[in-house]
Amino acid sequence: MQQHLLNVKKTGLISVLSGLAFICSSQQPKFNVFGGPQMHSARYKISGIKQPTEYKYGFQAGVGMKVPFETNLFFSPAAFYSLKGYKVKFNQPAYPPDLLATDNNTTIHTFELAFLLQYDIGKKTNHFFIKAGPSLDFQLKGKEKFNLSSGGAVNRSMIYSYGEYGHYSASFLMQLGFETSGGVMIFGQYSYGLANINNADNGPEIKHRVFGISIGKYLESKKAMQE
Repeated sequence: MQQHLLNVKKTGLISVLSGLAFICSSQQPKFNVFGGPQMHSARYKISGIKQPTEYKYGFQAGVGMKVPFETNLFFSPAAFYSLKGYKVKFNQPAYPPDLLATDNNTTIHTFELAFLLQYDIGKKTNHFFIKAGPSLDFQLKGKEKFNLSSGGAVNRSMIYSYGEYGHYSASFLMQLGFETSGGVMIFGQYSYGLANINNADNGPEIKHRVFGISIGKYLESKKAMQE
């Protein structure tokens, strides 16, 4: 069953990427690179009860495109690495990580594919913009550290399986930024996790929350940016 679901997810991803390739090949996309620091945490609930969490610091870096649809509206997909995680204290047992755990401090390496729409505010070459849309989130690997109520602590790699953590997630992204005539951009981003990264039955609900700011550059000449 698990293998079947994995095959369905892979087939769906291939279909989405194929569709994006067709759309972009019929337009004139502009490519960019970007990166910057971010604060990350999670909305963490056990049996519907929210647990106290703290933010950690990470970063994101990746590449994107800007494909024209119509005046001021663009398709702006992106692929990027994002360092996420959270600190949480438990007021009741949770598995994962362990029924004896009193807290957890995680660091998670993720890769995201974002499918965003961009709206440029105004027609000047120097302008503000808004982006929004969903992203697919792939949890590549992670580390977790937690203390036990019985004494001692555990420092280990996160376990990804049907009854542990999940490799797949999804988020909704929003960006507000500014582009210059020289192709430089700066933007703030908020990522609202939609999917639970826990796979265990009756386990906690863990959804990413990320705030960040990035700077980027279009890989084109100033003349191309002004067309």
